[in-house]
Amino acid sequence: MNKRKIAIVAGGDSSEHDVSLRSAAGILSFLDKERYEAEIIELKGADRHALQRITEFDFAYITIHGTPGENGLLQGYLEMMHIPYSCCNVLAAALTFNKYACNHYLQGFGVRISPSILLRKNDWCCLEQSKKEERAQQIIQEIGLPCFIKSNVGGSSFGCTKVKHIDQALPAIETAFKEGDEVICETFMAGTEITCGVYKTATKAVAFPITEVVTGNEFFDYNAKYNGEVQEITPARIPDEVRDRVQAETLRIYDIIGAQGIIRVDYILTKDDAQCTGDNVQINLLEVNTTPGMTATSFIPQQVRAAGLDIKDVLTDIIENKFRK
Repeated sequence: MNKRKIAIVAGGDSSEHDVSLRSAAGILSFLDKERYEAEIIELKGADRHALQRITEFDFAYITIHGTPGENGLLQGYLEMMHIPYSCCNVLAAALTFNKYACNHYLQGFGVRISPSILLRKNDWCCLEQSKKEERAQQIIQEIGLPCFIKSNVGGSSFGCTKVKHIDQALPAIETAFKEGDEVICETFMAGTEITCGVYKTATKAVAFPITEVVTGNEFFDYNAKYNGEVQEITPARIPDEVRDRVQAETLRIYDIIGAQGIIRVDYILTKDDAQCTGDNVQINLLEVNTTPGMTATSFIPQQVRAAGLDIKDVLTDIIENKFRK
């Protein structure tokens, strides 16, 4: 049997460029070497040579965290070139990349989200300094303290600040705008942070065990994600009923947005009283990630191992599903 040629497309133009390369190395190590001949293709800027090289492969496994691989741009190119790829299509990618638009879209389907305000750079830059200070104070009055101020399109917590005092709001907004043209100001939700990975093929729907995220940092920031300042507990220490509800909600979100391949959805579990049981637990969406991290220690490989599955087989499922007739 001839081996399929797999391009693992990584890099991109965001602050997550190097994180993406680590994910690519993980995928390369996970792939079935007897079935696939794989190579990492690094994209950065308008690299026409790299884009053209992708057309030499049978399949593109996209692991760019940020533009152009997470927002639909690369997917559009691959569709024009008739090259199958691993993740969701142009529309779903563009929607989920815009956290504010995605969360409010899903809210229309009954998904619980945190109250938030969207700021745009063009409008913000037109304000005088005194008006910026006034607007920052208005935002805090509307959404309360503490709150999160973050880029609408960034990842890996780049440009994200947990604001606990009103005088931190303006610097946090300016920091977030360095990552993109839109900023979200979001009400803080106190609770248990969890994340759930799922994938579907033509013949199966798989929800992985849930991971509980525990950190002594102010939030699950870059150091918690990549420098070990976190405890990641898989499976999460939550009641079975809550686990089942989270997995069902994640598969429902998968269908609503028209996802493909593996996605990971992050949540905060909140409750009305001290006892975390039954119906009093509320599942609140944080964000949907359609190109989740894939290093050996990332959430998805952890969850695959906890499920008693082999990541090699999962990736084979994702790839071969695109060639199913």
